[in-house]
Formats: sequence, structure tokens, C-alpha cells
Amino acid sequence: MSSNDLVQRRRKYIQRQIALDKSAVNVAFAGQRPEGSGPRNRHGMPQLPVGQHAVKNWPVLDLGDQPEIPLDRWQLEIGGLVDNPLTLSWDQFLALPQTEDVSDFHCVTTWSRFDNHWGGVRFAAIAELAVPKAEARFLLCTGYDVMPGSRMPYTVNLPLARALDLDVLLVHTWEGQPLPREHGGPCRMITPKLYAWKGAKWIRTIEFLAEDTLGFWEVRGYSNSAEPWFNDRYSSA
Repeated sequence: MSSNDLVQRRRKYIQRQIALDKSAVNVAFAGQRPEGSGPRNRHGMPQLPVGQHAVKNWPVLDLGDQPEIPLDRWQLEIGGLVDNPLTLSWDQFLALPQTEDVSDFHCVTTWSRFDNHWGGVRFAAIAELAVPKAEARFLLCTGYDVMPGSRMPYTVNLPLARALDLDVLLVHTWEGQPLPREHGGPCRMITPKLYAWKGAKWIRTIEFLAEDTLGFWEVRGYSNSAEPWFNDRYSSA
């Protein structure tokens, strides 16, 4: 594909995103009032979602595997239904447009940590680089971690429309320091408007898909939509 053709496809992708109706992503909650307490956050939601309690520390939760990935061996593979599949090295990842943001972190195990300072790359910038095809509507992200005693990696799925929220980041910095290994360093995804398991720790692949494919926790009974302000923790199926 010529560079000119790729530019034209990228422009068409951007126009599709501008026209996207994000209110139609999770129709199960359409018209329902978000539940929680405290002042309104920057998204207009109660700061503390229903069923959560605020903490000052950052508890560690994982599958029992905390992989150590040297930066010279780290890579992020981006593929599936895209016009420009690519694999980024650590240096290439850091060469992308960087951003800083402050957002809250809501864990399905009922705790929330407010006002985390992050540094990293917007997922939207990754998507624009890869140029998703028109039929790409979902993501499946895979981590470097695996369930102990198996070769089963951590996976998590997301609607593309939710992943394109501007506060969805691939972060390498937390509170001004490199992201700790136990929290997914050197790089993890964060999804501030969803429960935190929707952001893969130790992220290594992002695949764009036409159909939804359930991730590690979703096939084990967790909600597929993971909306904190609707107490949307577990599947009703």
C-alpha cells in the first residue's frame, strides 16, 4: 500500500470516528441514572461509584504472574482488521505523541483510587497509526502475563468506541515515576470510565476485530460491559 493511499484511509477512519454515536455502545444502560456518591467528576458522574470505597494505597491484583520484561525486549504488536499493522519497540513507543492525564481507578473488588497522575500514549493515537478498517468494532488485548501452571495469557476485550475515549491510555508513568512492575510496568492500558480489569497489564498485543471475543475474566463470569456507576460487575447470563 502506498503512503498516499494509507493517508487517505487514515483520513476516512478519522471521519468515521467523528461521526460515531458513542451513546449507542452500551444500550443496556441507556436512560439509567449513574449511581454513586460525592462530587461530580469531570465526566459528570458521582466521584465514587456505587459499591466502591476510596483508598489511598494502590492494591496489587494479578493472575499470580508478574512478568519482568526488559525494555530492549518489550514490544507492542498491533494487528487484526487494520490497514497498517505494526510492531512497536520501546523506543518507537516513546517516540509517539506523549500525554499526561489525571484520572481515577476503579477496581471490581470494590476499591477506588482517586487522582492518579499518568504519563503515556493515548490509545486513540495508536488506533490512528494502525488505521482500523470500517468493520473493526472491538479489541482483544493480550498481556505478557499467563495463568500459573498454564500457557493461558491474560486477555481482555473492549468495544473500539470505548477504547477511543481520550482518557484511555497506554501508560508507562505513574505519579512521576516509571510504572511499577507489579502494576503492569513497563506499560499497561488504563480505562478510567470502566472497571480496571478492562485495561490489560503488561500489554503486548492489540487486535482489532469485527466480532466481540470474550477475555479472560469475561468467560469466567465477569460483566462484558464493566460499567462502575451501574454496579455492573458480573454477567447476568
